[in-house]
Amino acid sequence: MSAEAILRTIAPVTHDLGAFKVRRAIPSREVGDVAMVGPFIFVDQFGPSHLPPGAAMDVRPHPHIGLATVTWLFDGAYAGAIEHRDSLGSFATIHPGQVNLMTAGRGIVHSERSPAGERPGGPKLYGMQTWLALPDGQEEIAPAFESRADLPLIESGGASAQVIMGTLWGETASTTQHSPTIYAEIALAPGGKLPIDAEADERAVMLVGGEATIEGLPLGLYELTLLAPGVAATLASAGGGRVMLMGGAAFATRRRLWWNFVSSSAERIEQAALDWRERRFPTVPGDDVEFIPLPQGTPRIRG
Repeated sequence: MSAEAILRTIAPVTHDLGAFKVRRAIPSREVGDVAMVGPFIFVDQFGPSHLPPGAAMDVRPHPHIGLATVTWLFDGAYAGAIEHRDSLGSFATIHPGQVNLMTAGRGIVHSERSPAGERPGGPKLYGMQTWLALPDGQEEIAPAFESRADLPLIESGGASAQVIMGTLWGETASTTQHSPTIYAEIALAPGGKLPIDAEADERAVMLVGGEATIEGLPLGLYELTLLAPGVAATLASAGGGRVMLMGGAAFATRRRLWWNFVSSSAERIEQAALDWRERRFPTVPGDDVEFIPLPQGTPRIRG
């Protein structure tokens, strides 16, 4: 057993939304500055939850700049679905095994809601939403949306890995990468194990179900465990577990974050905030009545 593989752990902040819980690992007050793992600048885990009949997840239209959102749902007893709409006119129903990548670039607006067909019996929610900062030279690219289900599945040693983005053990997902990224869901059977190589500049793992260890050290449920750069490690489970692996190339320049906006420039974030307040962003076709208002007060930009 060795602690050399672990750089640090970040305990998430839990937001109890009544019908379900969201656990936010980064951004983190514990770290102080804007922490990133490769391009990952925001990591939320939600569920597992079965909402009451008639209840729903309804995230009203809201804006983003300078980032790409990645939505991923888990299969199993709490498998559910989310409807995505955005200002490009995109509409998609997200299911387990399907990744939705929305690139905000210079600006996009979207909403996320429980499908109407799931509301009478109570929607189920269990998954992840992460934000990837866009790299230098690409922060203001055109907004885009894609949904991918043709994702590589790697099976070995009592473990399987669904490659959501990037390349893992020679298998590459078709999902667009704006900078070198690795993102995968790893399912460990009882007694299963597999290596986590050291190719990426920055890596982290999050246990989202069951139990698992890294180099023999137990992973805390929903904690983000940052792995030391350049150190290979072995992920294992005695009883079975589900683990998310994320990381990629380190950013050379700092990113700033406020509300739903990410940028290398504080002035750009302030401009985006003013644009949303003045209703200059485009609307979402089919969901253009409601919206989330800008938080009150002057933006306190992190980073």
